[in-house]
Amino acid sequence: MEIKILLAEDDINLGFVIADQLRGVGYRVSLATDGAEALKRFSEELFHLCIFDVMMPKKDGFTLAKDIRKINKNIPILFLTAKTMTEDKIEGFSAGGDDYLTKPFASEELNLRVKSLLKRINVSMDESEEKILFVGIFQLDTENLKLKSAATETNLTKKEVQILKLLLKFRNQVLPRDVILNTVWGQDDYFVGRSLDVFITKLRRYLRPDANIAILNIHGVGFKLEEKK
Repeated sequence: MEIKILLAEDDINLGFVIADQLRGVGYRVSLATDGAEALKRFSEELFHLCIFDVMMPKKDGFTLAKDIRKINKNIPILFLTAKTMTEDKIEGFSAGGDDYLTKPFASEELNLRVKSLLKRINVSMDESEEKILFVGIFQLDTENLKLKSAATETNLTKKEVQILKLLLKFRNQVLPRDVILNTVWGQDDYFVGRSLDVFITKLRRYLRPDANIAILNIHGVGFKLEEKK
């Protein structure tokens, strides 16, 4: 089983060093140079573990971890930081972190921390990323960006697939609007908010042939993909 790690580190040289160390022991590593980019990558593929630098541009490690926890409550998160203050460690654990590694650190220590965190989720290591997701009469082909039913086949954009995947993860639950915006666009300002509304309208139209499926607007909160049994 190939274990995939999401690494977010704004120091490019250090990021390459850490990524090489992890790849050298068999992990597949995706390196992001800021928190916003890391959140987008998290929405695009399945990871087994996250390693986040605390001080990053656009979105710091603590904020990134909080956003990740809204999507996935169980994935292990390891923080990297130059700070040793107890208050910072408490903030990190409060943000959803599982462990803390203070810079500078030896590659052996990093490997041991990663192995320890992966042991906690041993059951989920057998999971593979699903390429085909099902909703009502439809199947979502996430790899080829298609939404299919027995009677229709619709080509989707990458963002439409990302949004629908998130809605399906939270099927029959409320998905906060800011989670969608930060995950897909990396920001949640007014203009991308209007873009989201356009995408939701399109997805509703694509799903309209199945009367048992609806994307509900939960006023002031977000959206809910409701699938009637």
